[in-house]
Amino acid sequence: MPLAPVDETVSIGDLVRDPYPIYRRMRAETPVVRVPSVKRTFLTKAAHTKMVKDDVVRFSSNDPTTPMEPAFRAHTLMRKDGEEHRRERMAMQKAFTPKVIKTNWAQLYRDITDRYLDRLPRGETVDLYSEICAPVSARILTHILGLEGASDEEMMRWSQQLIDGAGNFGWDPKLFEITDKANDEMDVHIAACAERLRAEPNDSALSLMVNAADPIPWSQIVANIKIAIGGGINEPRDAMATIVYGLLTNPDQLEEVRRQEAWGAAFEEGIRWVAPIQASSRLVMEDTEIGGIDIPKGDIVMSIQASANRDEELFEEGEDYHVFRDKNPHQAFGTGPHHCAGAHIARRTVGEIMMPELFERFPNMSLPDPEAIVWHGFGFRGPLSMPVTLN
Repeated sequence: MPLAPVDETVSIGDLVRDPYPIYRRMRAETPVVRVPSVKRTFLTKAAHTKMVKDDVVRFSSNDPTTPMEPAFRAHTLMRKDGEEHRRERMAMQKAFTPKVIKTNWAQLYRDITDRYLDRLPRGETVDLYSEICAPVSARILTHILGLEGASDEEMMRWSQQLIDGAGNFGWDPKLFEITDKANDEMDVHIAACAERLRAEPNDSALSLMVNAADPIPWSQIVANIKIAIGGGINEPRDAMATIVYGLLTNPDQLEEVRRQEAWGAAFEEGIRWVAPIQASSRLVMEDTEIGGIDIPKGDIVMSIQASANRDEELFEEGEDYHVFRDKNPHQAFGTGPHHCAGAHIARRTVGEIMMPELFERFPNMSLPDPEAIVWHGFGFRGPLSMPVTLN
């Protein structure tokens, strides 16, 4: 069998600006393809990305060349497999369970959302991204993780700097200088919060980890809180902004979502259409083949869930936002052992609380200029702003 073809035409800048036409071409012509600018073999078909995520024996999460290591200054659970991964994941998982969310936090999430919506001026155009999507996500996450005392601005800045670093596949040293500073700040704050939570425990993730009978090492507690800061803001933030865009540019769908109260379906379609986390790397542990292509041991494959979520074999008119699909087997939360730990939180906060409350508060909200919205990002993707007129 042949080795993967090489695509020298694709730059990281192209992928940051708009990867979707590139992925569409790759799915049709070279679904398994080596991309030198990213130093990885792209997998663009849904069957291949799911297979790789599910098979942790042949495809390890421990990619030794990931920019995530210098960005977080740690070997995080995202890069671990087997028992080591399971132990670290379970150390904080109880804080994210549906029962804990419903019993302890759901009303708080509603109160936070209402408080931020109360600030918005009716009849004016505001940037929903910076006024609601990002700060509400940050404030909710602060409570989930046990990081009280951190401001919205700090949480949002830390999150963005971490994901910029984790997605720094061009290895720009300036981005790592920024993440170093952010890590220093987070180290100080996490340590202070841990001291408080040892004296006054609650059901937050940090409290559960520091008060466990058999705690994981402190270095890993810190590293994995940082993982949650990175992913726990950008995913609900970008999902909400994307869904708002999808609904406001498809008013017939918005009307039907309202009629059926199908906010959950609107959420799932939003994260399928523009996956907040677009791609993930895996280290190939043995010589293998994918789609008739030889993949040698030691190669790094990149499962492009952004492309898988628009695969023509699964999604009719996958380039379009369409809430009422018969089936929506998207991979936006990943699959296998590394399925997103915060999936339920995102569904609950965005799909069940933030979206319906926003559209109930502003039923005639409009998007003045859809063409002005700038979408950005390769590893992580979303709009950079979402100016809407509130009515």
